[in-house]
Amino acid sequence: MDNSMRREIILYHYQDPIHRGLIQDDSYLTTNTNSESCIDNLDFMMKIEDGMVKDIRFDGEACAISTSASSIMIQQLIGKSVEEVKNILQNYQNMIQEKEYDPELLGDLIVYDDICKQPNRKGCALLPSIAVYRMLSQLEN
Repeated sequence: MDNSMRREIILYHYQDPIHRGLIQDDSYLTTNTNSESCIDNLDFMMKIEDGMVKDIRFDGEACAISTSASSIMIQQLIGKSVEEVKNILQNYQNMIQEKEYDPELLGDLIVYDDICKQPNRKGCALLPSIAVYRMLSQLEN
């Protein structure tokens, strides 16, 4: 992906993030994530029914990378089974950590494939995946 397209996708999801804004609904799993190296402090909520992700929402203060990564990830995960979500998250985290991954699974999340060139931004890009993993772990408890 060329840098112009990459910037366009990130900027779009930063300026007009998908599913931003929390709702009052006790059927959602919830978590908060924050970054030690940035302003990022985001609340996430996710609704799972019959093993499928029906909705994910987020809100809070965050940099362009965390905000856009949250928006893009939400777009990618809604409508997927829990197992598909785990597979996407693992491949995304592998990409960020410069390990082997399947780019076909990531959709627009591929815009972060060169975030490794900015090591201080890896945490920002990983924040939404950490939040989703935390919420999924609540299913197992």
